[in-house]
Amino acid sequence: MEKFGIYIHWPFCLSKCPYCDFFSMPVNKWDESLLEAAYIRDLKRLPVQTVTSVFFGGGTPSLMSARLINRLITVIRDTFPVAPDMEISLEANPDAIDKPKMEALRAVGVNRLSMGIQALNAADLKFLGRRHSLETAYRRIEEMKTLFSNFSFDLIYARPGQTLQAWQKELKEALSFHPPHLSLYQLTIEEETPFFRRGMETLDDETARTLYEWTLDAMAAAGCPFYEVSNFAKPGFACRHNLLYWEGDDYAGIGPAAHGRLGLVATENPRDLATWLKGETITTLLSPKERQEEKIMMGLRLKTGISDQGLSLSAIQKAVEKGWLTHEGGRIFPTREGLIMLNQLILELV
Repeated sequence: MEKFGIYIHWPFCLSKCPYCDFFSMPVNKWDESLLEAAYIRDLKRLPVQTVTSVFFGGGTPSLMSARLINRLITVIRDTFPVAPDMEISLEANPDAIDKPKMEALRAVGVNRLSMGIQALNAADLKFLGRRHSLETAYRRIEEMKTLFSNFSFDLIYARPGQTLQAWQKELKEALSFHPPHLSLYQLTIEEETPFFRRGMETLDDETARTLYEWTLDAMAAAGCPFYEVSNFAKPGFACRHNLLYWEGDDYAGIGPAAHGRLGLVATENPRDLATWLKGETITTLLSPKERQEEKIMMGLRLKTGISDQGLSLSAIQKAVEKGWLTHEGGRIFPTREGLIMLNQLILELV
């Protein structure tokens, strides 16, 4: 079966975190009926094909009412053929969900929950601008475990001043919950974020590399090896929706600032709620070469690598000689060094 996913972007948060460059805005009063009508309008515009995954992202989509989530899932099921094992993921923040809300989400069809924990110590929760306490984080993970067999949570590491010993303690604590999936992101300072405006600096490259290499080993030893440069899962628990992006499959983007790829057509919704509500969107026809370059950039993030078809054999050989790739069976695979040097590796091949 060909894979096709629908991403639904919820633009509201309780507050804006200083490292975040996703399109979101502090929550205020909104007319959920207006948003509902616009989401359904966007869904009805899509070509009819079998949906294998739905992902509610944001923003903080756990702020959406269970009624609205149920309505959108119902529209998808009524409008499109759907895979019998369709993955329906939703992102949540510990301060924007509780156990009754989790139960309601499960009841309307959400079968994968992803929690934005981000840190497992109080000082760094405050540094990252997180609203929840450490105690709330622990409680939400335990509640999530009881209700969802397929769940994940995020941590941000390589924070300024973080030592290997501190990260080892934190990740071991995370693993004590036996999660089937973890997303572990090194802190980056993106333009237009409060951290960038404050002149915040990331951890030095050498220490960040040490933390990443230890993370790869620790996660593999825990039976939860990497499948993408920042994502780790037990067998069978890789996020199927996110794999659509990295493997170059088609997906639709619903909601403000959401992106989509439908064949060679790239879609981009406005980064403005009022403009999106009017129904405006940007559509770009990519050349086959542009789409192939996107697939290379995304696919090199994966442990499974990509086909060598259409790539320069001399460029591949150079990367192999640098220790960044292995090349066998018509496919190229990033080595550990290749993952660490990923941006340079992409430039080498594209």
